[in-house]
Amino acid sequence: MSLANSSKVNEFILLGLTDNPELQVPLFITFTLIYVITLTGNLGMIWLIWMDSHLHTPMYLFLSNLSLADCVYSSAVTPKVMAGLIVGDKVISYGGCIAQMFFFVTFASVDCFLLAVMAFDRHAAVCKPLHYTTTMTTSTCIYMVISCYVFSLVESSVYTGFIFDLSLCHSKVIHHFFCDIPPILALSCSDIYVSEIVLFILTSFNVFLALIVIMTSYVFIVIAILRMRSAEGREKAFSTCASHLTAVTIFYGTIIFMYLQPSSSHSMENDQMASVFYTIVVPMLNPIVYSLRNKEVRNAFKKANEKMKTVHHVILIRDLHILHNQLSIV
Repeated sequence: MSLANSSKVNEFILLGLTDNPELQVPLFITFTLIYVITLTGNLGMIWLIWMDSHLHTPMYLFLSNLSLADCVYSSAVTPKVMAGLIVGDKVISYGGCIAQMFFFVTFASVDCFLLAVMAFDRHAAVCKPLHYTTTMTTSTCIYMVISCYVFSLVESSVYTGFIFDLSLCHSKVIHHFFCDIPPILALSCSDIYVSEIVLFILTSFNVFLALIVIMTSYVFIVIAILRMRSAEGREKAFSTCASHLTAVTIFYGTIIFMYLQPSSSHSMENDQMASVFYTIVVPMLNPIVYSLRNKEVRNAFKKANEKMKTVHHVILIRDLHILHNQLSIV
């Protein structure tokens, strides 16, 4: 990280989503609700998977880590956006900008790799069910999850290093609501051609490698499903894959639109709309998609709800019994 660069810019100003005071409060309320739903849904999913032994399977190990990644990368962006809307705090320090980009890219990349790993898991479950327990062992699943985090940390370090090693001297005003790659590149007064090429190659490699794994897995899954004679078996196989395919479509669609195009093609308005979707909305959608379309998750939620009602009932009876004894003594 060059000292000359850091001496020129000590802080940045995020322009945010809007300067219209009539829109700021409604947007703050909207994003607050979305953020609360995001944290509640994803942390609830992690708790549900942890508590229900029936969900202690590879698929739900990956899903719990997907929920964790969604919580972190949403938290890297959304609170700062909310602060900018409600109190006008649009200043972010140089180090804060680096940290925001690093955590966002790291955990967005974890999402990317986990979706590919989950596709491979579905392939193993549908195409080779008899060998599933020997293929997706506990140690194999843990190695896969660790690999997702390690590759993401390396990728994020490279991204952040390339971006903030540039001379950012055009302005300290970021035409965006968080420290994303395209608007930071726009501040550079040095040649960004090499950086753009390197970042494009890295992003393309990671996205398309993950998509190849996903598409290849689903080609074999579809073939296996079509060969099934049981209509019930086909329906069950489709239902277990539908939620994952929905999450893949939403996530990769916005990522490809945002990052796999040259900077000359970027429109700030379109970039902001896409960014709001994949930084704030998508983390909220994943637990909703997996809970609504997944029978096992719905059943686990019903069991947990019934268990909580039973616990509350027992506590209420105990408290009434204690109160009755106290009144009898009096």
